[in-house]
Amino acid sequence: MTTALSAYPAIWLPIWRQKSKKEKALTLALAFGFALAAMWLLAALTLVGLRWIDPPSTAVHVQRRVQSWFSPRPYDLRYRFVPLTQISPDLQHAVVAAEDGRFYQHHGFDWQQIRIAAEEDREGERIRGASTLTQQLVKNLFFGTGRSVLRKAAEASLVPVAELVLGKRRILELYLNVVEWGPGVYGAEAACQYYDRVPARRISRPQAARLAAILPAPLRRRPERMNSYSNIILRRMAQMGW
Repeated sequence: MTTALSAYPAIWLPIWRQKSKKEKALTLALAFGFALAAMWLLAALTLVGLRWIDPPSTAVHVQRRVQSWFSPRPYDLRYRFVPLTQISPDLQHAVVAAEDGRFYQHHGFDWQQIRIAAEEDREGERIRGASTLTQQLVKNLFFGTGRSVLRKAAEASLVPVAELVLGKRRILELYLNVVEWGPGVYGAEAACQYYDRVPARRISRPQAARLAAILPAPLRRRPERMNSYSNIILRRMAQMGW
């Protein structure tokens, strides 16, 4: 068996050397394409599994852990997955109102918000992103916080899968449990305990709005400094009937 395996390089190396540059480039492109397809399929199957299985970690968790190796600050992971029924409706509503007001109307992409964001980009007045909770969930689970065209394309291709196999309730449950809420703080239960010393099911309406207000920049913002934005979130909640 060892002899047979060691013969493979001797067989294929001359064949590879005989290929033209164009053939080599095509072979490498095909190999790269198959690798991407395999990774996409694995991510899609993972989304199917997440319909029933709570994720033990995410790409963002791993990214922050690796970054902590090069930081003098201690890194304490706070992450506890809880059912949606154990998260206050006020916190659920505050996050939706702050991050994705049309969450229950769109199918993964908020084209209306994308158009507004594009117009603001052209005018140099961009004030908020256009990513939906579904897009943010996919990014958190698989891609971390990095930005690239390839990552955005892969994310966009997985968003319809998430919407199809998970449904709105499970998407919201997963998002609220894995989203970054501070240094080493992930999910609603950890955030409520860390900032307000109460479980997520008992967080008050003003506290919920302040927690939702730090989500765009959780490593820089603190809830106690977000009174202005939290009041905007509270008004949005009222306008949405919550």
